[in-house]
Amino acid sequence: MLKVGELAAAAGLTVRTLHHYDSIKLLQPSARSDAGYRLYDRDDVARLHQIQALRAFGMSLSDIGLYLDSPAGSPLAVVERQLAALERQIVEAEQMRRQLQRLRAELAGGGQPDLSTWLHSLEQMSMYEKYFTQDELARLPMYHDEALRAQWKTLVDEAQDLIRTQEPPDSATAQDFGRRWLDAFGRGTGGDADLAARVNLMAEREKEAVGLPDAVMRYMMAVIGELKYAIWSRYLAPDVIERMRRHYAARGHEWTVLVGQVRARMRADPEAAQPESQALGRQWMDLFHDMVGTDPQAVAAFRRAIEEQPMLRKGSGIGDDAVAWLRRGMHKPA
Repeated sequence: MLKVGELAAAAGLTVRTLHHYDSIKLLQPSARSDAGYRLYDRDDVARLHQIQALRAFGMSLSDIGLYLDSPAGSPLAVVERQLAALERQIVEAEQMRRQLQRLRAELAGGGQPDLSTWLHSLEQMSMYEKYFTQDELARLPMYHDEALRAQWKTLVDEAQDLIRTQEPPDSATAQDFGRRWLDAFGRGTGGDADLAARVNLMAEREKEAVGLPDAVMRYMMAVIGELKYAIWSRYLAPDVIERMRRHYAARGHEWTVLVGQVRARMRADPEAAQPESQALGRQWMDLFHDMVGTDPQAVAAFRRAIEEQPMLRKGSGIGDDAVAWLRRGMHKPA
């Protein structure tokens, strides 16, 4: 049997910690010496192993006590859980190793890794954690699908060719390319508007980190803008279209950030009941009116176009759920 000091030294803990575990009945020694010292046997050490393992999983001490007293908290179950976590870490580390080797080879050869390559490499970096959880990464095809990653590289190369040949953003060639770009973006984000919004936000805020050349980003925004203006022109008067062009030239970048903020608030406040959510709704309407104006006919025509033309929302990350959330917030009392 081990004395409290011996067990503390072996486990890398303090004696005070083991005393605390005893006081809250999380780990009580099986015996005491004639002098009253705590003595720990094999079963006690096994329980301490379980406690430390569950703490590493982020479980609170109170929850650990309840868990260990349940059928799911057997030593075998905890060890299996540790092994499963370790296996995931090994797989993730090996994936990261292979990806870093690919990055090193490409950079050493004078290449510039594309957006999807950097996306695939950022999993374990603190910056990336601002945008995606591990579960979300698993749902992001452009992150884990090799075929899609290769397609993105080809598209970026094509965009650079169009820039070099000075292809106008409103030409038929550029417009066809814009449709293929948006389709690929939809597949790369799994058709998930929330993931799309965060990819857009990351690309806007972390231009250098994501490896998407700024010239390509500006060109594609122009191409997609022309693609959408052609659709809006079926619904809106020429003066409204011109107003939209001026708006996007001056303030278009604000939409990416605002959509990202709306998505974050949707996760934090699904009912749009908090003042912060309603403030975002007012900010959205202010930006919208700067873009379209306040004429009721123009506003109604714009909304009809959005409802009837799915292409207008492609790549934006907005989605019907965000529109419904904004409307919910606007109808609540301030």
